[in-house]
Amino acid sequence: MLDNPNTAVYSVDEAKKRMIDGIDEQILTILQNDARISNAEIARQIGLAPSAVLERLRKLEDRGIIRGYRTDIDPHAVEFGLTVFVTVKTSECGGEAEKALVAIPEVLEVHDVAGEDSYLLKIRTKDTEALGRLLREKIKPIPNVLSTRTTVVLQTYKETNALPLEGKARKNLNQG
Repeated sequence: MLDNPNTAVYSVDEAKKRMIDGIDEQILTILQNDARISNAEIARQIGLAPSAVLERLRKLEDRGIIRGYRTDIDPHAVEFGLTVFVTVKTSECGGEAEKALVAIPEVLEVHDVAGEDSYLLKIRTKDTEALGRLLREKIKPIPNVLSTRTTVVLQTYKETNALPLEGKARKNLNQG
């Protein structure tokens, strides 16, 4: 079915089943670098008609592969210059503690982890004073929170949400 990525089948049923192909991969890679790029420019870069790119984008969105389009804001410019990782140990996983952690705006990521701790959080605050207030007033009072451990980031060398997609479509086709 996907031997030729330029003639991929896009029926509703097939679209839900199939993995991304090479063209989808190219579109996703371009969007990860610049989500504001026009459909016409994507089409020019990959050699498709703008209508075909729009159709593929809609399908990628419908299937949940593209979850949204975001702006990359300099955290220092908006007074969120301190990055910390906090491990949280709870007496129970899931439920009330998880919902409470997810609801805290400064908590950018919540990961359920294996090991002694229950969760790993990525948090951004203005400074250590704001971090202290957050820990005392919002995290430690959550029911079932037994302890926290904080690691302060001194300098960030790489931070991205971009996935290394190059070649993933070919590997998926070879495995299928």
